[in-house]
Amino acid sequence: MMTAETDGRHTRAPRAARGGRRGLRRKYNVRESAAGYLFIAPWIAGLAIFTVISMSWSLVLSFQNYDLATGASGPAGFENYARLVQDPNVLSSLGNTFIYAAMAVPLDIAFALLLASLLNGVKRASGFFRVVYYLPKMTPGVATAAVFLLLLNGNSGAINKFLGLFGIDGPQWLADPAWMKPSIVLMSLWGVGGTTVILLAALQAVPRELYEAAATDGANRVQQFFHITIPMISPTLFFLVIVNTIGALQVFDQAYLLFYRDGNSSVPDAARFYGVYLYQQAFQQFNFGPAAAMAWLLFAIIMVITVIQIKVGNRFVHYEGNDRP
Repeated sequence: MMTAETDGRHTRAPRAARGGRRGLRRKYNVRESAAGYLFIAPWIAGLAIFTVISMSWSLVLSFQNYDLATGASGPAGFENYARLVQDPNVLSSLGNTFIYAAMAVPLDIAFALLLASLLNGVKRASGFFRVVYYLPKMTPGVATAAVFLLLLNGNSGAINKFLGLFGIDGPQWLADPAWMKPSIVLMSLWGVGGTTVILLAALQAVPRELYEAAATDGANRVQQFFHITIPMISPTLFFLVIVNTIGALQVFDQAYLLFYRDGNSSVPDAARFYGVYLYQQAFQQFNFGPAAAMAWLLFAIIMVITVIQIKVGNRFVHYEGNDRP
């Protein structure tokens, strides 16, 4: 007859019973893991086919001379990477992309923070306004470009007509090289809803007790914003700066739809961004080797900038319970 084993104050179940429970738990864990992998199998397949395999093949192409039009290919070594340094269009397009990112990322986050702060004060129908602010993010890029072609028209555009009400002569947004990058920045602000929703969630997570204590101590709204709100949402701001910087360095659709939609080759250099020039090399001139090298150069640049942002940004981010992660 099987009896329970006793050890001081504790009574332990028989070994057979404990072994049976462990076996059932192990079997359940295996079935649970299998179900989980089955659910994420489509994502794993997409990651493998469209990301891992594609990136690996592009790395191979970056060391080859491959012409899509003729199908001819041959080893090139580091020649494609050496051509990038010698090509002035690569350096100018990188410069345009950096300037755009330096303008777009701060404006995007500042504008989104303003909208999120306004939404945070809305008590009724806040869900409706969240949807309204997020809808532009869902608008197809082609439709957005068509709207901004009308808004930014230097002669009859709505923006210049609005400026004319105040006696201001609006610039030629799409023709003057000095205003081409600001015009693309304005277009990018149209899709600020995604950043707004993320910041709104961060603002709503800030404890109200902190504001009440600060108000009791005599802090005004501005002081509360800079000494409570900004530190408490700094991890979210940190995340958005990194993500938005990565997106800005890969800008393509806004510039292409505004300036290259009709295949125009006489667009000023001010509108030639790195992603646009990469596209021209790959799908217009069919130089897949240099285009693949350009893609990996951009990948390396983004990695370096991201590491710098993490190293520097962590010094200014407040994490609850610890100043640093």
